Amino acid sequence: MCGIVGYIGNRNSQEVLIEGLSKLEYRGYDSAGVAVFTDKGLEVKKAKGRLANLESQLQDSPLKGTIGIGHTRWATHGKPSDVNSHPHLDDTHKFSVVHNGIIENYATLKEELIGRGHVFVSQTDTEVISHLIAEEYKGNIVEAVQRAVRKMRGAYALGVLTEYEPDKLIAVRNASPLIIGVGEGENFIGSDIPALLNYTRDIYILNDGEMAVLTRDGVELLTLEGNFISRETFHVDWDLTTAEKAGFDHFMLKEIHEQPKAYRDTMSARISEDGKRVVLTPAEFGLSKEEIKDIHNIHIVACGTAYHAGLVGKSVIEKLARIPVETDVASEYRYRSPIITKHTLVIVVSQSGETADTLAALREAKKNGARVLAITNVVGSSVAREADFVITTWAGPEIAVASTKAYTTQLIGFYLFGLYLAETLETQTPEVIAETIAAMKALPEQVEAILTQSDDIKAIAEEIAKHEDLFFIGRGLDYAVSLEGSLKLKEISYIHSEAYASGELKHGTLALIEDNVPVIALATQEDLLEKTISNIQEVVARGGHIIGIGEDGNPDFSRHVNHLFTIPRTLSLLTPALAVVPLQLLAYYASIARGNDVDKPRNLAKSVTVE
Repeated sequence: MCGIVGYIGNRNSQEVLIEGLSKLEYRGYDSAGVAVFTDKGLEVKKAKGRLANLESQLQDSPLKGTIGIGHTRWATHGKPSDVNSHPHLDDTHKFSVVHNGIIENYATLKEELIGRGHVFVSQTDTEVISHLIAEEYKGNIVEAVQRAVRKMRGAYALGVLTEYEPDKLIAVRNASPLIIGVGEGENFIGSDIPALLNYTRDIYILNDGEMAVLTRDGVELLTLEGNFISRETFHVDWDLTTAEKAGFDHFMLKEIHEQPKAYRDTMSARISEDGKRVVLTPAEFGLSKEEIKDIHNIHIVACGTAYHAGLVGKSVIEKLARIPVETDVASEYRYRSPIITKHTLVIVVSQSGETADTLAALREAKKNGARVLAITNVVGSSVAREADFVITTWAGPEIAVASTKAYTTQLIGFYLFGLYLAETLETQTPEVIAETIAAMKALPEQVEAILTQSDDIKAIAEEIAKHEDLFFIGRGLDYAVSLEGSLKLKEISYIHSEAYASGELKHGTLALIEDNVPVIALATQEDLLEKTISNIQEVVARGGHIIGIGEDGNPDFSRHVNHLFTIPRTLSLLTPALAVVPLQLLAYYASIARGNDVDKPRNLAKSVTVE
């Protein structure tokens, strides 16, 4: 999830690009760069780190021209560095590209281009695009781009310039957002509306499979097959703050709604084309089959929300791969003298990759001879650099302090890894693996269906907001999800909330149940449904008010609750990726009802870099 800006007109393009990128820095902030046509040709400046680093470069050595493209990066391929920053050039320095998304077949394309003499300088998937367009160029940049993208597989929004046709700016969209701003004698591209609002409020929104050719005098919209498109511009009447949130009231709500895309992005490049296998690169997990067989146990270590993802991961790996798994809170891990050997695989999970306790656990594991796999959302973070292997979750930047899409993509990471182990160790049949992958691929659409029912959750949340105490219960994977739901509610609504394994109610917790105390009961695990209903009856007998989360079409459960919210049916192993979404919305709307600052809850920080 990166930020793209492009300009063609009569202004100083450097100023327009930097202004636009400043509005998009929330989309990516590990590096930034611009490419501008100057009297010397196509010149590029880029810098690792925040946009201010690039601005400092440009103050000392400005780029003077009226056409350019710019980018703020959220790394997916290649660590944050000057050379991996966008824009990327081909080896003739005649073609420049900025890119948001992931090119799934970049490794194959890169190998083919190297075989034809192209020389690469970065570790990114994006550099392949500039070389591919150069390879396809036969005197018409529009046709070259069309031929190039036909060979690409994945998600991409592109801004393209070539020195051979300096009066054109090309934009392409496929599964990554891109808009076109229309002005008088000038036109713009951007990955989000805030980048353009200082200059125009009239935009075209590109759809998947569409491209735009921008000149100073106008904009042509085309399909990737070359057919012209007629479309009215959309006039933006939002203020800038609203625009940065894409029309949502808060970043948290926006990030909840971004989860379907985050699921797709995290899965897409790691599932084989036939949909029957999980494919991990050597950097993601490079152990041989014999080395994997030599893993005797797995430790999952994390903090807070990531720890809750680890609880799901434990069940996933044990069920699929049949390897014993322990899950530890990172702040406690070192101090209990864990038994770590060369036969132990330690999995550390961190959204930011900078969590101090998790880093300390990682170092303790390596000191004792264990191999370490990191699941993190930040390429080039400390955790990513120090681990032996890294599965990056492609959730994009999370601005809200309370994690939503980072948590759910961590779940996706565990599903992918569990399936990879199962296939390698042959602990599950190819049919089971293919069935699970097929169900995973349906998750994004199922989350979208849940999000359409937000009003129902909002009404329940407004009632919950009147209470000061609340309980979550669940069995098996539902208990793991209950812990995350309870944490979300506490974090942003400040309602006292506790999560319990349903079977533990009779061991003391029932003493806290009084008339009308809200109890959120999760019942998505079919093999545990009867036992969960028995536990619910214990709560009902003491006056508790039951809000149920269950799967569609389950009348046995619906009869035992006061309110019911359903999720689409899926495999029991995958329900956490769906069941947590209504709980996120519940926490969000309860916080709103209590008048809290949703995105910046009191006493909390996004990245905890101290013990």
